[in-house]
Amino acid sequence: MNPEDFKKIISAWIDGTISAEDRQLLNRLLMQPEYQDMLDRIMQQQQQQGYEWQPNYQEAYLRMRQSIQKNTARQPQSKLRSMQYWWAAAALLVLTAGAWFFLSGKKDQPDQKHQPVVIAEELKPAGDGAILTLADGSSIVLDSMGNGTVIRQSGTDAILANGQLKYNDAGEASENTFNTLTTPRGKQFRIVLPDGTIAWLNAASSIRFPTKFSDKERRVAIEGEVYFEVAAQQKDGKKLPFLVDADKQFSVEVLGTHFNVNAYRDEPSLNTTLLEGKVQVAVPGLQKVVLQSGQQAALRVKSGSPKITVQQADTEKVMAWKNGIFNFENATLDDVMRQLERWYNIDVKYESVVPNIEFVGKMTRDIPLSGVILALEKSNVHFRLNGRTLVVTP
Repeated sequence: MNPEDFKKIISAWIDGTISAEDRQLLNRLLMQPEYQDMLDRIMQQQQQQGYEWQPNYQEAYLRMRQSIQKNTARQPQSKLRSMQYWWAAAALLVLTAGAWFFLSGKKDQPDQKHQPVVIAEELKPAGDGAILTLADGSSIVLDSMGNGTVIRQSGTDAILANGQLKYNDAGEASENTFNTLTTPRGKQFRIVLPDGTIAWLNAASSIRFPTKFSDKERRVAIEGEVYFEVAAQQKDGKKLPFLVDADKQFSVEVLGTHFNVNAYRDEPSLNTTLLEGKVQVAVPGLQKVVLQSGQQAALRVKSGSPKITVQQADTEKVMAWKNGIFNFENATLDDVMRQLERWYNIDVKYESVVPNIEFVGKMTRDIPLSGVILALEKSNVHFRLNGRTLVVTP
C-alpha cells in the first residue's frame, strides 16, 4: 500500500470514521515494521499540527506512551522491547469501533519464545439473554422469544420488548407469587420490576422478586452482580423501602437510589457501591453501615468473622460492566480471568501458580476472546485454549 492510501486509513481511524473492512486491514498492516514506522511518523505529524483527536484515542495514545516511558525508565536496555508494546497496542486499538486502552503487565518484559495462542473456534462476547423461572418451577428461555407478552400471572403481565423484560399491572393478584430471572455465563439482561425499578443483570447473575410487591416493603434477592435504579414509591405519605438480599450474606435497604451490588461468590469481597442517594448495608445480627454517594461497602466473608469496611469507590471501574467496558485498572491476572470466565462462558485453569501480574487499561467488551488474549499476551502471560477451557501457561 502506498503511503498516501495508508495515511487516509489512519486519518479515518483517528476521526472515528474508519470502516470495519479498513479497520481489519489496518490491524494486519500494523503487524509489519514498515507500517509501524509510518504510523509513528503520522502520529508525530498530527501532534505537531495540533490535530484535535477524539478523547478516547487521545487517552489511549497517552496511556501507551506513559507505559513505554515507565518501562524504559525501569529497564533502559529494553527500549526496543518497550516500543513493541506500543505497536501491539496500536494494532489492538483498531480491532473494534470502541476504544482500546493500553494493557501493561507490571512485570518483566515479555520473552519472545512463546507463540501467540491459536484459536480454532472464535468465542464471541456475551449478548442479551436470560431464563425466566415461574412460580410453578417452569422456565422460559427469553433469548428464543420475540417481542410481546411472555406470561400473565397473578395480576401482572410480563412483556418482552427489545431485550428488556417489563412487568405491568394487569389487575388484582390472586396470590403472592415469585419469579426468578437468571443470566447464564455469557449473557446479560435488563428487567423493569413491578414497581418500575430497573435492574441490570451482569453475566452469571439472578434476581428473585414477587410479581407484585406488598404495601409494606419491596424485597428482592440476588446472586452475582446487579445494578439498580430504584423507583421511589410512597404509601400513606411514607416512602416504601426497597430491600435487596445479596447471596444470603447481607442486605441493602434503600428509599430511592442508584447502586450496584456485586455478590459473586468467587470474588474476594461482596461489594455494594452507591452512585446516588443513600443506602444502609447490613449483615444480619452483626453490623450496619450507611453509605453516602460515591462510597462502597465491602464485606469479606472468607476471612473469619464477616466485617463490612467502607471506602471511597472508583465508580467508573465499578460501573464499567454496565457501560460495556472491561476496566482492568490495577487488576491481577486472577481478577481478569474471573471476568472472562463469566463474560465468554469459559473455564480458566492454571498449569502452575497464578502469575503475579497486574494490569492497567480498559477495553470494550464487544470483541471476541481472541482480541482479549492478544492484548494480555503482551504482558508476559501465555495461554492455550482447549474448547471452552482457557489454560494459563508459564
